[in-house]
Amino acid sequence: MKTPRGIRNCNPGNIRVTKDKWQGLRSVQTDREFFQFTEMKWGYRALIRTLQNYRRIHGCYTITDFITRWAPSSENNTLAYIKSVCFQLGVPSVYVPDVDDRDTMCALAAAISKHENGVDANMKEVQDGWDLL
Repeated sequence: MKTPRGIRNCNPGNIRVTKDKWQGLRSVQTDREFFQFTEMKWGYRALIRTLQNYRRIHGCYTITDFITRWAPSSENNTLAYIKSVCFQLGVPSVYVPDVDDRDTMCALAAAISKHENGVDANMKEVQDGWDLL
């Protein structure tokens, strides 16, 4: 079985390449579509920071808001993604996560990573990402 791209890239949320200069990026980016980080903790940090910015800058409140922005229907089955994340978190789609709460955001990042990569997140790596904020 081939290792999922997000895991190979240490980018568990599959954050697309933009002009952003994330901390922890590999010095050479060989994937033209998705950022590559040196360690998973940096990928989780970027994922969590992006979600926090979705609230602070873009006004996302519910899980539906977050996932609709994270995984637009032009590229994803957004409804299935929302259902997957809500199932993993044990919350309804109208749940409003506290973006400043470590446990909440680590759980949300882990749920996104699981949906993106098909494997459970290593919670130590997720928490290490939070600790880098």
